[in-house]
Amino acid sequence: MLRTVFAWPWMLLALPLPLIVYRLRRPAPPRGAALRVPYAQLPALAGGMTGRNFGGVPWLLTLAWLLLCLAAARPQQWGPPEPAPRAARDLMLAVDLSGSMGEEDMQLGSRRVDRLTAAKAVIADFLERRHGDRVGLIVFGHRAYAMSPMTFDLDSVRQQLDDTVVGLAGRETAIGDAIGLAVKRMGDPSSGQRVLVLLTDGVSNAGVLTPDKASELARDAGLRVHTIAFGGEEQAGALFGFRLPGGGEPAIDEAALEAIAEATGGRAFRARDTAALAGIYAELDRIEPVERAGPALRARIERYPIPLAGACLLLALAAWPRAAHGGRSGRIGAEAAR
Repeated sequence: MLRTVFAWPWMLLALPLPLIVYRLRRPAPPRGAALRVPYAQLPALAGGMTGRNFGGVPWLLTLAWLLLCLAAARPQQWGPPEPAPRAARDLMLAVDLSGSMGEEDMQLGSRRVDRLTAAKAVIADFLERRHGDRVGLIVFGHRAYAMSPMTFDLDSVRQQLDDTVVGLAGRETAIGDAIGLAVKRMGDPSSGQRVLVLLTDGVSNAGVLTPDKASELARDAGLRVHTIAFGGEEQAGALFGFRLPGGGEPAIDEAALEAIAEATGGRAFRARDTAALAGIYAELDRIEPVERAGPALRARIERYPIPLAGACLLLALAAWPRAAHGGRSGRIGAEAAR
């Protein structure tokens, strides 16, 4: 049940005002000779003033005054609890889709999977804990592409990530372009905390922007970049389906990723397996916490229109018989004059 309170309770002190005025008033002095009315017309003229027709008018006026005082006191009720607004941060995920992400050197449960599959599973779990943030998705290979704009719809981001495949953006790695695109897509630096989590397993070997130049742009735009180097010490090659250690592409450029994170105020991480990657995203949850909502807010709903409308209705009812009586009295006076 909603509790009623008064914003201006001191207005209720006006309730006895009509009684006080009535007690203190003085009778008006006579202003002239009395009107002479034929005795035969007197009952008809005075009939409107009898208790039978107008006995209820004082009660209507009393109730109307009571309702007017209640309306003047501004009765209010508390509305339903509403969650307080919270300042969500903007979080962009950049995921490497270069050819090396298809390397099957990760374990997911009892299955051996490629790096992209393992990354999808860990990032999907990470998104489950980010409700309240705006999240976007960038994928990069030879070029960088925005797969999902900044949105509160984390299910759509998860679906977009799940639909990606190795080589979708090319077989090479354009780390600088991915950072530059994140700076462009995340909008106004004054909108709040802006964070980029960049996951890659290779060396930047494509794109227009170098990682150093991209990190300068991110720093100037107030974008904090956390980098994750994901994969083994080096890329393994293959011959007739058999894995050959040390026969593939060069190892991950951890120094470049550390320089990006340091320049933008972020942190650099290294994950050599799925468990380590999951731990890194858990650490990101800790250092980039979701802003929790404060205490629920309850709005005050104004209820003064209800007693105000009731007072107007009662005043109209009280005035109606007086208007009717005035018209009848005029007709009687005219007949008496004739």
